[in-house]
Amino acid sequence: MYILVFNGGSSSLKVTLYDYLNLKSHYKAHVDGISLDSCKFKQHILRGEDYEVVNKKVICKNHDQAFKMVLKGLIDSKILKKFSEIKVIGHRVVHGGEKLIEPTFVNPLVKREIKKNFILAPLHNPANYKIITASQKYLKSIPDVAVFDTAFYQTLPRKAYLYALPMKLYRNYHIRKYGFHGISHEYVSSQTLKLLKKNKSKIITCHLGNGVSISAIKDGKCVDTSMGFTPMTGAMMGTRIGDFDPSIIRLLLKKGYTFDNLEKIFNYDSGLKGVSGITSDVRILRDKWFKEKDVRAKLALDLYCYDIAKYIGSYILVLGGFDAITFTAGVGQNAWYVRKWICDYLKFSGLSLDDRKNKKNDLEIHDKKSKIKVFVITTKEGLQIAKVVKNLISQSPL
Repeated sequence: MYILVFNGGSSSLKVTLYDYLNLKSHYKAHVDGISLDSCKFKQHILRGEDYEVVNKKVICKNHDQAFKMVLKGLIDSKILKKFSEIKVIGHRVVHGGEKLIEPTFVNPLVKREIKKNFILAPLHNPANYKIITASQKYLKSIPDVAVFDTAFYQTLPRKAYLYALPMKLYRNYHIRKYGFHGISHEYVSSQTLKLLKKNKSKIITCHLGNGVSISAIKDGKCVDTSMGFTPMTGAMMGTRIGDFDPSIIRLLLKKGYTFDNLEKIFNYDSGLKGVSGITSDVRILRDKWFKEKDVRAKLALDLYCYDIAKYIGSYILVLGGFDAITFTAGVGQNAWYVRKWICDYLKFSGLSLDDRKNKKNDLEIHDKKSKIKVFVITTKEGLQIAKVVKNLISQSPL
């Protein structure tokens, strides 16, 4: 028996098939460029101990087509003989709002609530909804479970999730900090606890990719996180502005910009891309600085690392100290120079890196004298979804 996990984006679909007993992955697929002129379909099919990789260009106009493509790929791979071998389907849903706060079997009420939150996650929730709808259409006999990115942050105290706005705005419109990348933070924090070999600890997890989020985790529960009402806020990111003075909006509106212009600037043209004037890719910016001494590339990276370090520093205060910091996601797992520049700000805490281990992206990159442990852990959101779905099924036998 298997668990099938779907992670849908605005123009992408990631799928993984896990063995129900040992949670080993047998099939992975990624459809990228849905509804665009150039769409790619990549599959990893387990053959013995290794994966056979299949790449092809396809035409895929919508998520429904992408879903059917994946189902065909599953059967053609011969991993599955029939879809009834799938025991349960797990879906990543970015925003659950205040009502959907734990893994939940999908029913019409749950779907309605997911749809209500389109306004809070306009790029992701509609895609998540489409995938759930396709699942109920083509695999209707298999139960669907929604796992919410925002659920990990339900342990935040009110002083952490409320904004200093009139309370009626919270009561009427649910304006508050929700947090994002929760499935990723939950996974890497659980792995960090295992490495520390203790349940009571103070951990700061850093999900650094094109999106950036930092979370403060005490004894396995999140007490604060950098992203807020939407994923735009928090530390500076690849193309997102992060925290800024909202009076800037008023000024730019007076200068002739529209709300649509500003939304595009703040979400897609700011951050590393905006400051450097080049790209949001830290690898290109690294080469621009190391090889060409491009000062704007270095400035962008400096702002990026400084902003992240400030959040880490504030969470050291919130936690009353810290035992470990964990880096994950594309930049966090691979950009040794970003980790070094961030950790340079934290030397006051007794943290010191082993440069050789850091450059190799080892699991543990602190040196022997460091008072703080520093880890690099590959995030596995699909596996985390499979774990919580399996746990839910075990508590509610079908």
